[in-house]
Amino acid sequence: MKVGIIGAGFVGSTTAYTLVLKALANEIVLVDLNEAKAEAEALDVLHAAALTSPCKVYFGGYENLQDANIVVITVDAQKSLNGDRLELLDSNKAIMKKIVPEIVKYAPNSIIVIATNPVDIITKITLEMSQFPKERVIGSGTVLDTARFRAILAEELKVAPHSIHAYVMGEHGNSSLPSWSTATVGGEKILSYAKRIGKPISEERQKEIEAEVIDSGFKIYRGKKATYYGIAASLTKIIEAIVKNQKADLTVSTLQDDVYGVKNICLSLPTIIDKTGAHQSLLPDLSSEEAWALKNSAQVMEKYSK
Repeated sequence: MKVGIIGAGFVGSTTAYTLVLKALANEIVLVDLNEAKAEAEALDVLHAAALTSPCKVYFGGYENLQDANIVVITVDAQKSLNGDRLELLDSNKAIMKKIVPEIVKYAPNSIIVIATNPVDIITKITLEMSQFPKERVIGSGTVLDTARFRAILAEELKVAPHSIHAYVMGEHGNSSLPSWSTATVGGEKILSYAKRIGKPISEERQKEIEAEVIDSGFKIYRGKKATYYGIAASLTKIIEAIVKNQKADLTVSTLQDDVYGVKNICLSLPTIIDKTGAHQSLLPDLSSEEAWALKNSAQVMEKYSK
């Protein structure tokens, strides 16, 4: 399995490292305009691979993406964030105009996995520019937001995160929807479970948790000027589902034909991921309030996709 990673910054290099730790690739190439940085990161990961799993790790140009099964895009304009990922659209759209044609040229059969923000809009742009089948253009979407939601609920209820089934849907951003009506633990509605064990989650506390989910990335950014462990783990989770043909259910961002009447936009819904890409997005049975919120998120994506 050959993986190309465009961008050797914190996210790209951490993703390469995580892929090596999980033995998901036997060849990784890092592509970056800063060749010295890409070479250094590749060497560092290569040395880690000697202690974990055999993997050829190196830096190169776009031509080295040839025969890549998966290409991960992690680059961004490195503009300071002030609370909305949509601020990055214009600068990162310009970058994609340079990157996507190179992927099409050298890795026309690859699956593209995107972390660049605003990820939903950038996913749509990449799909349009590449003309790849929609199943082969996948945004990291709300995979990380969903993990954050589950982590907070796990701490709140003292239950392992893997035992909690809860989703964040819509935009990877301020209009995202953490869904309470579909959240369960052991098949029981999570709000019912919380009440039954004497730890009820009030509406006020629900709002606090929602805000924490949405603001977590910015809180981390304010503290250390970057976020990379969580998103690298999210990208690795998507790649693992592809490599192992897991048919896993992940909240990735893909092209949606129709979300409550909003057509042809990219946003996150639970979606099945297998060796050929993203298939069969699912629309959970939401409450009327949540359905409205998801439609609103879709409309935000529609506005910025024009």
